[in-house]
Order: sequence, then structure tokens, then C-alpha cells
Amino acid sequence: MLDDRSYMRAPQRQQWSMTTLLLISLVACYVVQVLLEKQLGLDLVDGRWQSRMDTLFALSLKGLAEGKYYQLITFQFMHGGIWHLACNMIGLYFFGRAVEEMLGAAGMLKLYLLSGTVGGLFHVALTMAFFRHSDVCVVGASAGIFGLIAAFAAREPNYPITLLVFFVLPVTMRAKWLLLIEAVVSVGGIFMPGSTTAHAAHLGGMLTGIAFIKWGDWFAGAGGLWESGARRRSARPMARASVLRAVRRPRKMPEELPPAEFISREVDPILEKISAQGIHSLTERERQILQAAHDKMARR
Repeated sequence: MLDDRSYMRAPQRQQWSMTTLLLISLVACYVVQVLLEKQLGLDLVDGRWQSRMDTLFALSLKGLAEGKYYQLITFQFMHGGIWHLACNMIGLYFFGRAVEEMLGAAGMLKLYLLSGTVGGLFHVALTMAFFRHSDVCVVGASAGIFGLIAAFAAREPNYPITLLVFFVLPVTMRAKWLLLIEAVVSVGGIFMPGSTTAHAAHLGGMLTGIAFIKWGDWFAGAGGLWESGARRRSARPMARASVLRAVRRPRKMPEELPPAEFISREVDPILEKISAQGIHSLTERERQILQAAHDKMARR
């Protein structure tokens, strides 16, 4: 009865989380970056010497103007040094795992890359809008990670988070206050003369994370990316019809159903929801159904 369901089959191998895969990717890309920087040498750009790797793959207004749109992705996997990489990996490790549990692997990856891309566009827009901001190449995963932090704070605003200031002093605050502090620092940093940090990219990442949680259905495809127009138009009437049928014809309680029907009708949709959105998306009733399924299997 259960053997034909994918979630009941014994796993062939241990599957790595998306957070782990991203961490490995960041390290691998940094190693490649360092090796290629030595091989490719330097370019003279607007009177400044910079790595040819930066010219090709770091994000800059000049690069986008030349049609190097791929830089919106590649800059997210480059870093300005080992310390820069280490700090971003710490942030990704803690908040990546939490957001992946909330949104699932695909949702977390989508949010991470989208936050980094929008953050990069924010930085480029600032470079265009304020001439005092020089067109310096931007590298780093910070915008994507700020998007993860913002999404977590938007979903769990009162969750207590303990930070180690200077890696020594523990400070505990609610997630919403951490997000507020980061937003204030980012906005202030944009107008700070001589700052070499891409604060606009951080701000863009945070705004994307908040929007992703608030309008998650649109990001998931309600805007037309994955569904046809006909399917979108018919979705709402079908949902209303389902509700009406449920009201007119009383359903059996889960504990009254035969085991096969109980698994098919009650448990399968919940497991699909966990796979797509994470276990934190479950309602109290769905958790009770899973517990009932556990009890039924234990009595067999």
C-alpha cells in the first residue's frame, strides 16, 4: 500500500541540503577565482588597475552596458578575500538552513539568487543616480544572504537570535530588530562618503526577501512564469467549487477512513506540501493528521 510512494522508499544515498551545496559552490568558485586571477593578470580600467576576473565576472555598470548581463549571477559567487568569504558562509550556514526548512530547497535557492540579482541592480541603479558613487566592481554573496535574513525575519519576526559581536560578546534580539538594524545600517551606508561596501545591494536583497514572503504566490508562478493563462483563470472557480462540495457533503473524519484512502486523501497532500514549502508551513490540523498516520502505522 505504501511501497509505491516515493517518500516511503528507502533512500539510495544521503541527499545534501541546498544550503550545503551553496556553501560548497562558494568555496569552489573562490578557489577557481584565486587561481584564474594569477593567470589572467590585470586590466587598466578608467585609470585604475583591476583584476581581469573582475572585469569579466564582477558586477559593474560598465559591464552591463557592454552586454555582460551574466554578471548579475556570477558576482554572487566571487569574493574580495578569505575573510569576506568566511563571513558570508557563516551567514548562509545559519539562515540558509532556517529558510530552506521554511520554503524548501527550491524556494530557498530561488530567493537567494533573486535577492542577489535585485541587490546587484539596486547597486547599479545607485551608481547611475548619484555620480559621486564611482563604478567599482561588486563581488560577494551578501545581497542574497541579506535576502534570506529578511525572509526569515518577515516569517518569524519574534524569533530570538543570538549573535556573537566580534565573535566574543553574545547579544540576543528578536529577528525583526536584527532586520531593522541591518536596514538602518544599509540606508546610512549608502550616503556615507568613501564607503567601499555595496550597501545598496544589501538593501535590495532585504527588500526582495520581505517581498518574497509577502507575495510568495506571485514569485512561485502566479504571475505567469510557470502556469498558462487558461490554468490561472480556472484556478479560482475550481477552488470555490471544491469548498461548496465540502460544505454540502460531510466528509468522513480521518480516523474513520480505511488505511489506503486515509493515506491517499489525507497524508499525501501534506507530504507534498512539506516537500514544496517546508514543515513550518503546516497548520495545526495537518500536524494532527500526520500524528494520526503515525499512530495508524504503529498499530499495524
